[in-house]
Amino acid sequence: MTGTQAVAVGLTLVVLVLIYAGMWRGWRTRALRHGDLPPLPAVPAQLGSVVLDPVEGVYIGTAVAGDWLDRVVVHGLGRRSPAQVEVAAAGVLVGRAPEQDLFLPTRALLDARLDRALGGRVVEPGGLVVVTWEHGGRRLDTGVRPRRAADAAPLRDAVAGLVRPGSTA
Repeated sequence: MTGTQAVAVGLTLVVLVLIYAGMWRGWRTRALRHGDLPPLPAVPAQLGSVVLDPVEGVYIGTAVAGDWLDRVVVHGLGRRSPAQVEVAAAGVLVGRAPEQDLFLPTRALLDARLDRALGGRVVEPGGLVVVTWEHGGRRLDTGVRPRRAADAAPLRDAVAGLVRPGSTA
């Protein structure tokens, strides 16, 4: 290896280290900004009557409502994972593996819509089911991309059917 090649390799390594350090710092800053968010609601022993059979998909993430780029990273909410979404009388259960399951109680639900972007992820128009809910005094948007496109509208409708009359996102 020539001296010029060694310098090029060294500079590349330094740039990569700086990039990873910046990403780590950004993630840590997000965690501090949302650090006051209380623990996630516990999954009840009984979910009640089933509103919609489980839908398989991908948990995209949770962001501050109204700001699709402000991803919430505390409590594992920022990590994408395979998901199975169940809608029942008690609320919406997003089974995430290997992350902790996410339960959105009916009383916390504010809105459900089809969208195309959340947490910095963009999909085809209407390919993402976004549920707006309230937790710890904050409004949050949680996004799930159903595995089958045909499941998106029924999932949105099932969640929307649980929203309290008069609640708005």
